[in-house]
Amino acid sequence: MKTDIEIARECKLKKIEEVAKSINIPTDELDYHGPYIAKVPIRLIDEEKVRQANLILVTAITPTRAGIGKTTVSISLALGLNKLGKKAACVLREPSLGPCFGVKGGAAGGGYAQVLPMEKINLHFTGDFHAITTAHNMISALLDNYIYQHLDEGFALKEVLWKRVLDINDRSLRMVVTGLGAKTDGIPSESGFDITPASEIMAILCLSKDLEDLRRRIDNIILGIKIDDTPFRVKDMGIGGAITVLLMDAINPNLVQTTEQTPAFIHGGPFANIAHGCNTILATKMAMSFNDYVITEAGFGADLGAEKFFDIKCRKSGLQPKLCVIVATTQGLKMHGGVAIEHIKEPNAAGLTKGLENLDRHIANLKKFGQSVVVCFNRYATDTEEELDILRQHCQQIGVGFAINNAFTEGGEGAKELARTVADTIATQPSQPLRLAYEDTDDLKTKIEKICYNIYGAKSVTYGKAALRMFKRIEKLGIQHYPVCIAKTQFSFSADPKLYGSPTDFSINIRDLVINAGAEMIVAIAGDIMRMPGLGKSPQAERIDIVNGQIEGLS
Repeated sequence: MKTDIEIARECKLKKIEEVAKSINIPTDELDYHGPYIAKVPIRLIDEEKVRQANLILVTAITPTRAGIGKTTVSISLALGLNKLGKKAACVLREPSLGPCFGVKGGAAGGGYAQVLPMEKINLHFTGDFHAITTAHNMISALLDNYIYQHLDEGFALKEVLWKRVLDINDRSLRMVVTGLGAKTDGIPSESGFDITPASEIMAILCLSKDLEDLRRRIDNIILGIKIDDTPFRVKDMGIGGAITVLLMDAINPNLVQTTEQTPAFIHGGPFANIAHGCNTILATKMAMSFNDYVITEAGFGADLGAEKFFDIKCRKSGLQPKLCVIVATTQGLKMHGGVAIEHIKEPNAAGLTKGLENLDRHIANLKKFGQSVVVCFNRYATDTEEELDILRQHCQQIGVGFAINNAFTEGGEGAKELARTVADTIATQPSQPLRLAYEDTDDLKTKIEKICYNIYGAKSVTYGKAALRMFKRIEKLGIQHYPVCIAKTQFSFSADPKLYGSPTDFSINIRDLVINAGAEMIVAIAGDIMRMPGLGKSPQAERIDIVNGQIEGLS
């Protein structure tokens, strides 16, 4: 089997204006970033067409460290629907340099189900991540300067809540001290870095409905707490306009193409374990304005990505998916069935059967949200027919759709079964009106606990001193109506990344809360999760290189 990057290089790309024409996007409106990438202005969003389109969410069982293949399935489904004569596009998040150079090496799908040009998408793309990083750190610089310039006037913050960000995995930056040196070098203070996908600016970009809303949200960011215990916001420095200017291009969705020249929109990139895990509302609505079927994904397992997609993105936007596809693999199921990771590629019917408990809980959770569900089996070369039959029969017994995805090796032809199953289910058994996990009027603890008890299956929820202190601040600020975004390991329903399967007898500790007043959500930090990842002993960067003028290591 050829590598992803070899397949990508063999694909004949259409000029991006041809891709745009295929779905009736006016080509004179495009902002070209080379021959195969363009930004599409948000003024082309048609809310009436958005209401008519079929939105499909792709989520997954609890993943292994190698992933489950949601992005590949999302692209595959778009390919398959187009093979059936449907007008379909996928909407994905932008890859972060952190995982690309740390673990994965790339995040643009795989095999014959990729978005292209994959090297550009995986690297600097259209500069959206850089714009977000710059906008975030510009606020940091302006805040430090404001404190420095107004110190003699008696201005001070008793607590600074705003950190810096960088789109690189760097554990050494989690906690830093700034302002060392002479008095003219600034005021010494403790700070730290999160990774750019966890930036509040990233969340704001992904949740904004237009440029005016983006500006409003930026102005509302709480940077710190003043001596009189009142919040100090971006608007108090008068810099909201300047920060918005840095994001004027980034707010427009990016149009690219798949390995079969079908349209794909890629925009925004928050992680689902430390942020809300969904591409921008604007990109989703743009795709729905020009297509009958739109496939989007939510990061990691359904307990993280799908829950946040419903409770944050859909709550904010009014979007209603017609169906959910949940991706499963034999390797993932066997891992959750107690098979050692080094043996999950080997046949093991008993382990796979035990691992179905993880799949079943995710399906049950999706049904709590009113969703119709199709299980997509993402096939690997090591899978056996016996294992396929176990999963197929199980899905028949519990009454959910089932389809095998072979697009990794066969392209759109290998996704036609999945596409037919999805289209037929939408036609005959579409999802019910969305039921959310909690009400806006619930207090913050109730929201957290409804997720922990009803979605994760926790036995109890405890709170650290920092979290208890922040509860009081949030109540005083009058923002308990915000939705909650739980930052938690993606490898388990629990906060313990090694507790696989379908655990129930566990406690979740919420150690801290982060106020995202601009994004209008509260981030609850569970367990030991870090919002700035570290690098492993052998990061993927060791295998990325230029060989004979071509990039290697992104697959």
